[in-house]
Amino acid sequence: MRNSAALSLAQSLVSVMICGTALAAAPVRPPITSVSHLSVYDGDGAKAEAFYVHDLGAVKKADPENAQGVRYYFSPVQFVEVLPLPANAGLNRMDHIAFNTADAEGMRKYLASKKIAVPKAVNKGADASQWFQVKDPEGVTVEFVQAAPASVPANALFPHIIHVGAIIKDRALEDTFYRDVLGFRPYWFGGMKDDAPPSWVSQQVPDGTDWLEYMVTTNTLTQAQMGVLNHFALGVPNMEAVYTKLWNDDRLQGQVDARGQQTVPKIGRDAKWQLNLLDPDGTRAEVMELHAIGKPCCSAFTASDPEK
Repeated sequence: MRNSAALSLAQSLVSVMICGTALAAAPVRPPITSVSHLSVYDGDGAKAEAFYVHDLGAVKKADPENAQGVRYYFSPVQFVEVLPLPANAGLNRMDHIAFNTADAEGMRKYLASKKIAVPKAVNKGADASQWFQVKDPEGVTVEFVQAAPASVPANALFPHIIHVGAIIKDRALEDTFYRDVLGFRPYWFGGMKDDAPPSWVSQQVPDGTDWLEYMVTTNTLTQAQMGVLNHFALGVPNMEAVYTKLWNDDRLQGQVDARGQQTVPKIGRDAKWQLNLLDPDGTRAEVMELHAIGKPCCSAFTASDPEK
């Protein structure tokens, strides 16, 4: 009996040690530090360049991910990727959203450990950057980038992409990926009506202040509506100074609202000044002040604002 008990105890200890080793070896999520980019399609490369370079002041660079694409940099590690419009593109002009991580290969292994379908290896660019793509629960393509910072001067007006927005249908389903697996944190939510389910749900990356904004809708959308919802936002400390510069430099040509009137800044439901500009294919560039001027609708801010 004693030998049997001793054997049972030894087996239990071995089992505990094996389990402990397995737990210790489980991949840990690498930091997700910021928005990397929004990738969009445009049908006219020259018009796109005029918008991103002349109007927004971005720096044009070659695209290590796609030889047919172009990157328009706002900071050394943040840009909009513009791809040629495919013949079968349909109405959606967004290709993917992307976030910067400290370790692309580590992120790939971490997501695989969480039963997320990942590629067999990361992609590696000539600039030493690394990246890979996955699909979120609703099929939105999400890319994780280990960036090799580009040599670009600081953008005088727009040095920081503070968030990207993507159309989704089911907030709870998407949370199983962005919050439960990736660790994104609540920031703010709201909509056009205080007593209705939120249409805009923002959550910050786990290791920074940039955020992803769910644009929640189950409606059938036009190309123009998709372009407004699938968007990127440029953070600014002072909207008046930025708008004055855009106006005086003649960078607002063609930016008119539905009534044909000049697009002007307004205060959003989150109590932040914003200015909505559209690229030639309708993707929205939302210029947004970093801080609210007062109390927002619907929800308090539950995390820190970006500072620069």
